Amino acid sequence: MDLTAFTNDVILYLKNNQDAMPVIVFLIGFLKSLAVVSILVPGVVILVAIGALSAASGMSLWPLVIADGFGAMLGYALSYWLGLHYSDTILKWKVFERHPLAIEKSHLFFEKYGALSVFLGHFFGPVRAFIAIVAGINDMRALPFHVANATSSFLWSFGVLAPSYYGVSSGFFGAMQAFLVSIFN
Repeated sequence: MDLTAFTNDVILYLKNNQDAMPVIVFLIGFLKSLAVVSILVPGVVILVAIGALSAASGMSLWPLVIADGFGAMLGYALSYWLGLHYSDTILKWKVFERHPLAIEKSHLFFEKYGALSVFLGHFFGPVRAFIAIVAGINDMRALPFHVANATSSFLWSFGVLAPSYYGVSSGFFGAMQAFLVSIFN
């Protein structure tokens, strides 16, 4: 099966299952923002592709942005909660012992920028994996954390989904398809 046939099949699937896409996008947003798991989930690539394919299928952008924003916000909130409640032991968990440099850099980033680091964390992949948990470990106050998290989650979601969505709806489908081919080949 060539890429054009595959893309057409995906677009047809999306047209027939538009109600399922916000749930799928929510889960991707959650996983790409959950501590450590975000290293394993190529959320940006998946969401760029979803933005392009959803535009080609005639779906609305906004349910996807909202779903991804809530998923990202919840992933960060759970990571923050884990940091708050397990701050004495969490860095001894094997998964965190495997990434001491990333934890150290996230801690330094948090120390330097405070609540702004939580906001910026959504935009930087390596920091995204650890900054929310570091904020919890450092006992960051809940209100500034959640304000920075919510604002950043929805802004990031729009920023990732909209360019490919509007690029396709503006006639740049060939460029998006070439972009996707270059990523997956």
